Amino acid sequence: MKNLSRLLFTLVLLVSFSNVNAQDQDNPWAISLGANAVDFFSGEDSFNASVFDEYFNATDHWNILPALSTVSVAKHLGDNFSLQVGGSINRIEKYGDLAVNDLNYYAIDGNVRYSLSNLIGLQKLEPMIGIGGGYTWVEEGPLNDNFVSGTNNNGAGTLNGSLGLTYWVSENIGFFVESKYKHAFEDYLDTHFQHSAGVTVQFGGTDTDGDGIFDKNDACPEVAGLEAFNGCPDTDGDGIEDSKDSCPNEAGLAEFNGCPDTDGDGVVDGSDDCPTVKGLKSLNGCPDSDGDGVTDAKDKCPKEAGPAANNGCPWPDTDGDGVTDNVDKCPKVVGTVANNGCPEVVAVVQPTQEVMDKLNSYARTILFDSGKSSFKSQTMEVLRNITAILKEYPASNFSIEGHTDSVGSKSSNQLLSERRANAVRDYLVANGISRQRLTSYGFGEDYPVDSNATRNGRANNRRTEIKLKK
Repeated sequence: MKNLSRLLFTLVLLVSFSNVNAQDQDNPWAISLGANAVDFFSGEDSFNASVFDEYFNATDHWNILPALSTVSVAKHLGDNFSLQVGGSINRIEKYGDLAVNDLNYYAIDGNVRYSLSNLIGLQKLEPMIGIGGGYTWVEEGPLNDNFVSGTNNNGAGTLNGSLGLTYWVSENIGFFVESKYKHAFEDYLDTHFQHSAGVTVQFGGTDTDGDGIFDKNDACPEVAGLEAFNGCPDTDGDGIEDSKDSCPNEAGLAEFNGCPDTDGDGVVDGSDDCPTVKGLKSLNGCPDSDGDGVTDAKDKCPKEAGPAANNGCPWPDTDGDGVTDNVDKCPKVVGTVANNGCPEVVAVVQPTQEVMDKLNSYARTILFDSGKSSFKSQTMEVLRNITAILKEYPASNFSIEGHTDSVGSKSSNQLLSERRANAVRDYLVANGISRQRLTSYGFGEDYPVDSNATRNGRANNRRTEIKLKK
């Protein structure tokens, strides 16, 4: 009990020592607990080769105390060095070649150790070498009649050399074995080996937020975070740390500073008036199906382009005069564009030669499907222009004349020219020109304006003409 009290006193002393030293590395402190064996080889010179001949002779020379009998505290100093201070107790029954009864053994040792793991590239295994000194006592027990020491308290200083190996099962816990050579400075205490094995626990690094990253390396020491972000959090798990994430609680994209874009239209949800429907940036992420600049949600005619002033619908033209009702001053009466949709109230004016030339320049560009009287699609704009001009001269009458080239029989060309002239007349009537103002004639191939011997000549002969009737 007396020796156990001394060991516990040593432990308290070592822990107190650890509390007054600054911490400057991850897990800078280590406490080791274990059992030890003391080997008092023969009293010969410790440097004699026979010393190591008996090194592994545990049966004959080792005094093993399997209970908790050694404790130490180590402080990492940096550059693979550490300082270890510890205490141990044992019961000696084999003193070299002598058999003794219950000698009390206890020691306090200090040791500077050097770790070889980085030097040889090991991670789990950590070999160490050390050198230091201490003080060792061997006391006589109550039944120690055969032990002759000359004193009841044989203590001496020692010079120690050690070799150890630790296997780390985790970052903080490892199993160690150590063999320590202790050279005594007094003749009454023999040089000897002390072997120990047990458990080592590393500690001392501060991790306030418990995220596994020590405060000194943690950019956010009070908030649990990720190693990838130096201990700072990524709450929504989108790979962007919260401090750089404009939407830290919603997973998003790096291009939008961590904010989501659910519909993928390039407008982040927080600024998107239609976050679940792909739309346009110019309309805050809302769609515009007809492209009239009015979002579908506000467009009363989402499939038909119209102005915003009419809720996205096109303006009507009630009287069909080509002037929409919003600008037509006579929306229910056919008028002219020049008179804002109202009919012209002027003296009868006949078209000038210039107007007639313009009409015929349009007429000559009327295109029909080959061998038919049906119009090609590009002709419709020409017909609308002719209609608009005729409407500006409501008191004038006109004749529409059809002509062909000489390809084919004369009779078929005659019929074709009549059908084409009638087709132009029927279009004009259908678009607001009174039938009474129009006549139509077909002249077949009788009045060519160019030679039918050439391709261009024949194209010129296939024509429609509009003439003023007087």
